[in-house]
Amino acid sequence: MSGDGASGGQPLGEQSAGERPAREWPAGEWPAREASAVPPGPVVRRSSVRGQVLAALRTALATGELRPGEVYSGPVLGERFGVSATPVREAMQQLALEGAVEVVPNRGFRVVERGARELAELAEVRALLEVPVLLRLAGTVPVERWAALRPLAEATVRAASSGCPAAYAESDRVFHHALLSLSGNEQLVRIAADLHRRTQRPPAAAPALLADATDHTALLDALIARDLDAVRVLLHRHVTESR
Repeated sequence: MSGDGASGGQPLGEQSAGERPAREWPAGEWPAREASAVPPGPVVRRSSVRGQVLAALRTALATGELRPGEVYSGPVLGERFGVSATPVREAMQQLALEGAVEVVPNRGFRVVERGARELAELAEVRALLEVPVLLRLAGTVPVERWAALRPLAEATVRAASSGCPAAYAESDRVFHHALLSLSGNEQLVRIAADLHRRTQRPPAAAPALLADATDHTALLDALIARDLDAVRVLLHRHVTESR
């Protein structure tokens, strides 16, 4: 889970001048479309408000608190965080650029609901990008640099064992970012990160998360051993069949 935002009752920051204190929302109970009688949520700092709201919204998407197909308005979510609608709309616009939500004129933002075909197509594109790059790097990157990524792989296993989808989503993102960063190609890393976010699925149960995380340690073992066949099979399966 990202360190600059949270959901599910953890305060996002201290109260800013002119903004009222907030009560917590029970887990999984997000505001309805109308703003009337909406209990305010944790208050965020005025500095970096947009970043904190964006992080909290990403967490809510990962945990399923923001439900696919549902429409949420800026003012209502502003009540949730104890801020004005402006930073919420700004954060939602970023999520729209990432393909996580779509703008609904005069209503707010709808959480994108991806079908099986779209997810399969995105996974195929991701495999076409990541598999050749990792195979090339497997033959050139020193073994000790792969070994240095072991703590990141183990962090994904711990996050999966905790059963928290948001924590796993963040640790998974960090691990794959570190892998591809060894290419030195910033454009590739940026495009891969965008694909990674777009292939995010609804929250999975802990056993599914753990199976997904175990692929990370197995992939590192194959990279360290320079077993290109194992790298190809493991990575292709991981990006096309993961949760």
